[in-house]
Amino acid sequence: MKRQLIISLLFGLACLAAAAVLMMQPAAQGQLPPGAAPGTLFWLACIMLAGLAVQSVRLLAALDGGRWVGIVTAALFGLWILYFWQLLVVAFDVPRVLLPPPKLIVQAIASHSATLWGDFVQTVLKAVLIGWSLGSGLGFAVAVAIDRQPFLQRGLLPLASLTSTIPLVAVAPIAVMWFGFEWPSKAAVVVLMTFFPMLVSTLAGLKASGKLERELMYSYAAGYRRTLLALRLPAALPFIFGALKVNATLALIGAIVAEFFGSPTSGLGFRISTEASRMNMPLVWSAIVVAAVTGSLAYAILVQFERRAAFWHPSVRGA
Repeated sequence: MKRQLIISLLFGLACLAAAAVLMMQPAAQGQLPPGAAPGTLFWLACIMLAGLAVQSVRLLAALDGGRWVGIVTAALFGLWILYFWQLLVVAFDVPRVLLPPPKLIVQAIASHSATLWGDFVQTVLKAVLIGWSLGSGLGFAVAVAIDRQPFLQRGLLPLASLTSTIPLVAVAPIAVMWFGFEWPSKAAVVVLMTFFPMLVSTLAGLKASGKLERELMYSYAAGYRRTLLALRLPAALPFIFGALKVNATLALIGAIVAEFFGSPTSGLGFRISTEASRMNMPLVWSAIVVAAVTGSLAYAILVQFERRAAFWHPSVRGA
């Protein structure tokens, strides 16, 4: 194990050194004369470095080090993606309107940090967080009600399924007219998007407990409430957390798209649509990066909560 770790580290350092040398070339810095193209040696070096990058990720992924090895492997893979993005965009002289290099995006994030923070507060901390909580909570409550009173399944479930078929681009303008241009209209769209996934997942989870366990609770004269709290809800936790993780990404997408149809002078969706019309693509990509990082962090946080709440479940123990 130690020998493999040392080999992986040395190989990774050698790859990073080669990457640094290649990045200092004029073609990678965008310093070629007008009309000149990178030479054959440069492209051969890029191909060789790509092979070394793939091998470095494979060596690190082959190590048996638990969760941290997976995190480091994913981080290394992401760094190589960013590196070749920067390298190839500059070498091919891709117009910034089509695809800006990561360096410009980082500079845009640093120079517009206050603006992006205001957009983050407007979209994530208000519309997404409140809408996600209300939509998921309402879906959970309705699922428990349907499970407690089966006759509701014939009336409520078909109506609830309609919420998943309503087009987002159709309901977003209506929500703006009903609730105004501020965050409540976006939160309403998020509630509509997150309600049905939580409802369906919770209903499936409540049926996941085994027949023998339910018969054992019945033999102990346990009522519906006791059986629900002690047996059925714990068995449904993986389903509930699965819906929460799906809803976290749906909520972010829904709030951003809803801001395209009317919003105040802040918000990630507002920033993307406004700056795209101005061809300020580095700032557009900065808002996209903020949204992507936010969604990834929310997913990772929910995974950690799931590991602690349902640590006993086979799906969590084997992860």
